[in-house]
Amino acid sequence: MVTFENQFADYLGVEHAVAVSSGTSALQLALMAEGVGAGDEVITTPFTFVATVNAIIAVGARPVFVDIDPVSFNISVDEIESAITPRTKAILPVHLFGNPAPIVAIKEITDRYNLKLVEDAAQAHGSEYFGAKIGGFGTGCFSFYPTKNMTCAEGGMVTTNNPEVAKRVRLLRNHGMLERYKYHGFGFNLRMSEIHAAIGLVQLPKLDSFNTVRQRNAAYLTSVLSGSLECPKAEDGGVHVYNQFAIRVKTGRELLKEKLTAEGIGSEIYYPSIIPTEDHVRESALFPRASKAADEVLSLPIHPGVSDRDLKWISSTVLKHVPR
Repeated sequence: MVTFENQFADYLGVEHAVAVSSGTSALQLALMAEGVGAGDEVITTPFTFVATVNAIIAVGARPVFVDIDPVSFNISVDEIESAITPRTKAILPVHLFGNPAPIVAIKEITDRYNLKLVEDAAQAHGSEYFGAKIGGFGTGCFSFYPTKNMTCAEGGMVTTNNPEVAKRVRLLRNHGMLERYKYHGFGFNLRMSEIHAAIGLVQLPKLDSFNTVRQRNAAYLTSVLSGSLECPKAEDGGVHVYNQFAIRVKTGRELLKEKLTAEGIGSEIYYPSIIPTEDHVRESALFPRASKAADEVLSLPIHPGVSDRDLKWISSTVLKHVPR
């Protein structure tokens, strides 16, 4: 496991990487290691997988939502400062679908207000922002679930340049132990297994080539579909690694999805609702851009197993059925 941690840290250009049991546990332990807890507020996006927000709730903090940029689907950096209160402890942006959030501007805000920066990079393995890998601007959190750009079958990673944060995550993931039966405080059983780390060691050297294929597939789909549909666009200065290729279908999304399924093409809606509407969160504020995205997005196959022939079939079928 240590070898995988070291190689992942080298790949990102960070000082420390700590392997854990999942992307969700990476988020929870990163927040705890950064000192986020009961009574604190964490600013994040309403348009994400629920794990982002569940991790905030799990440490006793309150999620505070900021609407998204309608093009990138990432948190709107222009609205973050207005959400800061005396209780704000951290900002947790999500690099959604592999598209880097405007992390330099967000880091400037966290530095100015003395806040913690935790990056949800679960879908952004290998993504870059102005030449620097995502996951190294704050405390990075990665997932190695099978649908990610690289996998360990299951697992996660916390990345940081802060040795104290790395030490706290190592303690928290292993019942407070650095050495067997020597406890330094409270902790969990959230370690990555050696078997999963071994899979990661094989997968990591393939990550860049996997991403190159995803980017090539995305470029083809964009060239064919962009005249009829809104296709994903990378943040300025960002390198998109296309964990998902999310198009916007302004009317008839469900019908298009049904037509694609009938012709043997898989598609999925990431995500059909925004997190503030969920019963265990229930935020009364409105987030119109995030809600509109949830009503319109549809992700098409983009993974490295998609062939040139598949791309032609997918794009022609979409164009055949897309509402006019």
